[in-house]
Amino acid sequence: MYLKQIAQNINSNKNLNKIDSNAILVLQNGKIFKGIGLGYQGTVTGEVCFNTSITGYQEIISDPSYAEQIINFTFPHVGNVGSNKEDHESDIIWTKGVIINTEITDPSNYRSLKHLDLWLKANKIVGITGLDTRNLTNLIRDKGAPKGTISYFNNVNFNIKKLVRATQKWSGLKNLDLAKKVTTKKNYIWKDLKTWKKGKGFVKNKKKSLHVVAIDYGIKKNILRYFSDFNCKVTIVSCKTKVDDILRLKPNGVFLSNGPGDPAATGKYAIPVIKKFIQKNLPIFGICLGHQLLGLALGAKTKKMNLGHRGANHPVKNLIKGNVEITSQNHGFEIIKKNLPKNIQVTHQSLFDNSIEGIKLKSKPIFSVQYHPESNPGPQDSVYLFEDFIKSMKKNAKKKRY
Repeated sequence: MYLKQIAQNINSNKNLNKIDSNAILVLQNGKIFKGIGLGYQGTVTGEVCFNTSITGYQEIISDPSYAEQIINFTFPHVGNVGSNKEDHESDIIWTKGVIINTEITDPSNYRSLKHLDLWLKANKIVGITGLDTRNLTNLIRDKGAPKGTISYFNNVNFNIKKLVRATQKWSGLKNLDLAKKVTTKKNYIWKDLKTWKKGKGFVKNKKKSLHVVAIDYGIKKNILRYFSDFNCKVTIVSCKTKVDDILRLKPNGVFLSNGPGDPAATGKYAIPVIKKFIQKNLPIFGICLGHQLLGLALGAKTKKMNLGHRGANHPVKNLIKGNVEITSQNHGFEIIKKNLPKNIQVTHQSLFDNSIEGIKLKSKPIFSVQYHPESNPGPQDSVYLFEDFIKSMKKNAKKKRY
């Protein structure tokens, strides 16, 4: 039945090349969306997901957590504020492609330096616009995030069957370790820039009262900026750095960063390291993939979600304080609630689907959240989590840990 549906989808689009279209999106079931090419000309395959944010598209596209993914933006007017040199979250853009509803107008923002189309070209990101993104979003919502391929070329006849086969052949994100791909190749010290402020830009932090070692599974720059806001020195290390090499840096706390891929695959080398830090009683703070890896290290299990959480408007209940936080999220895996180890306390819960959004170890200064409290883009409801981590590091700063 599935193969029959694919054949029907392909046959219904056999005259695609006769239509004024230089780009197409092909899904694994053979469904095809035609449109106009955007950004870099080429063909890319990845998991098609949707993001509900209405601002911050440059930060979203440059987030390493989107490695091997194609982003379908639900907000129709993406690109209208252009792009700049300050809002990218990574020096290398790992996102495979972007899908936008409406053709980009000329940039209208005082910070804009480059049209988004030119920025996408410079970063070799293939895009498509002019298609029904609402239809695509509904499909993802109902059927889950599919594998897909964007192909954009001028004056080319698309081989639909070949594109469908390439899409189906791609492995998908399950069991895929992408942290080792996006992590820093060389350990380095953050340049101490604080979060951007209007009229001031990036101001340098001159105080370094605490030292954080951040394990880079795909870290975002704004996380590092927040640590600078709180007067921390930050050393960023590769995701495969050994425990002893990190301890030699004498950190006051260890940060487990966000990142792409399947946490169970990354956990093969990450979990033993995290377990040793837990034994050392060092304060630990994890975000996103770091949250999932901490859960695995504490004995929990993870699974791939049907469509994931991606956007800057996700309500999360703080189960300790009783209040609701509006959060920024980007993840496709989650910690499984069933048979959760007794030493784990669930601290935050999604109000969309009741999935786990935060945990803590009951007896030690170790905690994590599934969402992104660094708020870039997004609300600043959850910045207090950085403050909590700072407090736990200060409390432990004078104790000998090594």
